[in-house]
Amino acid sequence: MSKFDDLLSMSKINDLLRKQEEEKKCKNTVLWIFAIVGAIAAIAGIAYAAYKFFTPDYLEDFEDDFDEDFDDDFFDDEEDEVE
Repeated sequence: MSKFDDLLSMSKINDLLRKQEEEKKCKNTVLWIFAIVGAIAAIAGIAYAAYKFFTPDYLEDFEDDFDEDFDDDFFDDEEDEVE
């Protein structure tokens, strides 16, 4: 009878070990999925930051030129009127 009990306990231990191995596989798969998604997000963030850094700001240049031309003409007219 003891051999039967030993055999039964061994089968229960094997079942528990198999379940733990399956859980590890599942956790490992989820970990890989999160790692891949994180890597893609990091690459996209770096690409966006590089794009924003290297893209010239055309609107800023336009506003500066417009303000300078307007200010020069405006002050020249005031000096002419005062004299």
